[in-house]
Amino acid sequence: MEIEYDMPGFMRLHKSGRVERFAGTETVPPSPSGDPANGVASKDIVLDPAANISARLYLPDTGVHPGKKFPVVVFFHGGAFFVCSAASPIYHRYAASLAAAVPAIVVSVDYRLAPEHPLPAAYDDAFVALKAVVAACRPDGAEPWLAAHGDASRLCLLGDSAGGNMAHNTAIRLRKEPIDGYGDKVSGVALMHSYFWGTEPVGGESPAAGAPFDMDRVWDVACGRRFGRDHPYINPASSPEEWRQLGCGRVLVTTAERCWFVERARAYAEGIKACGWEGELRFHETKGETHAYFLFKPGCDNAAKELAVVADFLTCKL
Repeated sequence: MEIEYDMPGFMRLHKSGRVERFAGTETVPPSPSGDPANGVASKDIVLDPAANISARLYLPDTGVHPGKKFPVVVFFHGGAFFVCSAASPIYHRYAASLAAAVPAIVVSVDYRLAPEHPLPAAYDDAFVALKAVVAACRPDGAEPWLAAHGDASRLCLLGDSAGGNMAHNTAIRLRKEPIDGYGDKVSGVALMHSYFWGTEPVGGESPAAGAPFDMDRVWDVACGRRFGRDHPYINPASSPEEWRQLGCGRVLVTTAERCWFVERARAYAEGIKACGWEGELRFHETKGETHAYFLFKPGCDNAAKELAVVADFLTCKL
């Protein structure tokens, strides 16, 4: 059977259209009665039945915080747009840890994956999910945990790798398509080791940036060649007039010294101010670590420090 694209260890696309996934397929169940380690309860919900978008919802220990309103984090998992889900062990563990650390309600969104659903499918799902979460936080909202405990005035978008890219693009779209009764800005956007790229290297970046995959080809397959490698979806710097309209008042950028996208993260932090965006920027770089290390080494000191940085950012209100 002829192969269209092979991403070793992750995914293989056959010319017939059949897709094989070798990573991100394992899942773990939610903990509706609370995780013994941190008291965070979790459950799987349907955010938008019409669009068939689901999520895993995390609620801090309400016994410790009775009647409390929490910040809300809409979280987009990584996986190069190809693999993983909200139920993946690494993402379930991270979302529960984040919910406890802030504390916050975390809505970990399941979105359609490429290559079966090329971009902008994931972007469309992300925006529908945001609108559904905002609606659910109202007193008459359909989801009880969000209606009772969600504070949409402290709603942040968060993502890692491809999910960080999605968080950025969701905030861009929000300025173009304000949510009725809510507005055109979220409280903040946190971009963790985000997947951004472009035709020309930035900083000291090599063409491959040390990545195990051809990042140009990854983007081509993820979007079905619908968008060029300098489209604003993948290269915010290519459209500074759009970038300055980012729909939030605060941005956190985290990266790691050996991350494949470290130069892109540094350039994002420098470029967002240069493009004319008016807001608060925070930047955190971890020395000696690799791309998304905090998912795979959650118990290390650096992961604990990065979690604390993210939690502190998410606690603040615009």
